[in-house]
Amino acid sequence: MKKVFTLILSLLISLAQAEEKATLSGHIRDAVTGETLIGATVYAPEVKIGATTDLNGFYSLSLPKGKYQLQVSFIGYETKTIEIQVSGNRTLDVKLTSSSTTLTEVTVTDQAKAANVEDMKMSSEVLSIKTIKEIPAFMGEVDVLKAIQALPGVQSGGEGTTGYFVRGGSADQNLVLLDGATVYSPSHLMGFFSVFNADVIKEAELYKGGVPAQYGGRSASLLDITQRNGDNEKFHGNGGLGLIASRLSLEGSIQKGKSSFLVAGRRTYADVFTRMSKREDLKNSVMYFYDLNGRLNFRLGEKDVVTLSGYYGDDVLKNKEQLSWNWGNRTATANWKHSFSDKLIADISALYSDFNYTLAVNSTGSSDLEWKARINDETLKADFTYLANSRYSFKFGAASIYHTIHPGNISITGSDVETSFDLETQRALESSAYLSSTIKVNDEFTIDAGLRYSMFQNIGGTVNRYQNSTNEPLSSTEYDAGEFHGTQGGFEPRLSMRHMLGTSSSIKMSYNRMMQYLQLASNSTTGTPLDIYFPASENIQPQIADQIALGYFKNFNDNSYEFSAEVYYKYMQNQIDFKDNANLILNEHLENEVLSGDGQAYGLELMLKKTQGKFTGWISYTLSHTERTIEGINDGKAYLPTQDRPHAINIVSSYQIKPRLQFGAAWTYSSGAPISLPTSSYEFDGVVVPVYDEKNGYRLPDSHRLDVSFTLDGKKKPGRKWEYSWNFSIYNLYARQNPFSIQVRQNADNPRQTEAVQTSLVGTMVPAITLNFKF
Repeated sequence: MKKVFTLILSLLISLAQAEEKATLSGHIRDAVTGETLIGATVYAPEVKIGATTDLNGFYSLSLPKGKYQLQVSFIGYETKTIEIQVSGNRTLDVKLTSSSTTLTEVTVTDQAKAANVEDMKMSSEVLSIKTIKEIPAFMGEVDVLKAIQALPGVQSGGEGTTGYFVRGGSADQNLVLLDGATVYSPSHLMGFFSVFNADVIKEAELYKGGVPAQYGGRSASLLDITQRNGDNEKFHGNGGLGLIASRLSLEGSIQKGKSSFLVAGRRTYADVFTRMSKREDLKNSVMYFYDLNGRLNFRLGEKDVVTLSGYYGDDVLKNKEQLSWNWGNRTATANWKHSFSDKLIADISALYSDFNYTLAVNSTGSSDLEWKARINDETLKADFTYLANSRYSFKFGAASIYHTIHPGNISITGSDVETSFDLETQRALESSAYLSSTIKVNDEFTIDAGLRYSMFQNIGGTVNRYQNSTNEPLSSTEYDAGEFHGTQGGFEPRLSMRHMLGTSSSIKMSYNRMMQYLQLASNSTTGTPLDIYFPASENIQPQIADQIALGYFKNFNDNSYEFSAEVYYKYMQNQIDFKDNANLILNEHLENEVLSGDGQAYGLELMLKKTQGKFTGWISYTLSHTERTIEGINDGKAYLPTQDRPHAINIVSSYQIKPRLQFGAAWTYSSGAPISLPTSSYEFDGVVVPVYDEKNGYRLPDSHRLDVSFTLDGKKKPGRKWEYSWNFSIYNLYARQNPFSIQVRQNADNPRQTEAVQTSLVGTMVPAITLNFKF
């Protein structure tokens, strides 16, 4: 064994020190705006060694000392060849110029050519904001969450909503990050729009599996959204005027070439028109949302970059006589990137997230009701990257999240009564640490292995112990404020492997375990502002998902076409559901309404993209199945959750008809969601009572929809400092009445008979026109 160990150790040392090398590193940027370019490639053809820039536009190459003709390239930009002598560690920043010959082409992503084949990543998709803007949108409002619903393995929560399911997971099992900060309710206007303003988004990356070791806290997927830094060279802006909303963003340099700012805002104004209505019910109603984004970026020398960013958004729904409903998100990010050397880079962040809502009812009697709830997080995290050489790199770090959950406060005031009721505030600490390494065994085979450990601790409060038949606790334990208890945790291994099959194809495999400590109580399948979060505890075990995936990736016709096929299997533990007729609202014994069990999901995902030329887009097909088995539900037999949709097809296309005219279309099809319907009924005391014998034993009708759009760019004139374009879109072109829900009720003419009535949120064709401009 000693000989074997010595041999392995000697082999590793010899690989790391085979020849004298130096590190070449730097950033790749847009020559005009100074914005860093993600996925740009730096390649030394003499030794066939290359690197791709990360989310910060940073690259690092370990090269033998010598002379090179370095090639720097990025889709949509002129390739730059730089002659360079490498005699020691050095920094080389490169600025690329947009290519006029490729600007008219429509690209699906801004990644480097063949990145989908060569990268370690699988079960992930990167959407540039250019791609997102080309997909026809509801009422002309470009939407990140609607765009990812057109990807394989992603199911829409329902017509007109931004809720989504990934590979059999529920809506609350998706982690959504904006500049690293968690967004708990990423939707406006009950889900018709997302909270993400496309004008400030740089790109969105969705991980359906193969999640890197630095991420955790949710068991289904990660959606990582990054905002732009802003132009550090000159001031300019852009915006749009639509039928229901307008937006404006401004950006520019604070100190030219070194610091920049970006601010943006949106607001709908349907409420302005309802006030002009002659109908009293509309005149007294208000419904709108607004949001604000901001980002500051500072380069403090060659080794330090500091970024400050934030989001503030609110929705307001009012009937002035009776109802007032407000909800909103806030996030804040402070980030410091520091290069200790060409090999060691630190990424330190302080993050804040908050989601809150208020529901007020102004009764016509003598009392008023107000209900408030919120959840907020305070996070500190540190990530480090160590670039050993061209074959080895390491990432390690730690994070700690302090959760504060206010499940609900209700107050009733009036002339003769004043009372309030508070659910106990819950506090918890979620901590994690990880280590991962990328090992390039040879030119064909690369391994990425990581290990994450997460731990969850409740802080203070009361722990009740129940027996299933009653909500009255058998016993209770009171913990002092600041006292830790109920510690749970575990290891979350991650593994990815890639084997190149020539230069244009590869096979990949990934495995990851994800643990989730926050649960969601909701009677809705798509998420509403009234959703209630509650933490793991002595009564609630963390949800665990183990997923393995295998994929084949192939590019052809000079990387103009990309094909991928993936199969996956996911085993899920401690999946939660609620007892029949569970009370989820203002229930201080909510934990006793929860039942848990196991689940599984598996499927096949196919995707074909065309990434170059006048006609671009993709077609995807998903075949999938998911089920749950929970004692106490459906007689302990396996049942289908609402996210089980066996078949899904998405076709997204864009065609450059003329240099100034572009056409876009998106068609989507999905199997109907499982639902529970009564099989019989009986009459009791004059009321017809339905009888159910199986949970989710039926399905809604299948859904499908076609959206189209035309974008006409204005003529460019010499000397003009502003540009404009018109976007004409039609949502639901053939007016399909897709089912949102089916309600079983008594027939109005014959109360002894029951009838099923379908509800459609968007059952008509919805045209829209938007004027976009920039200056």
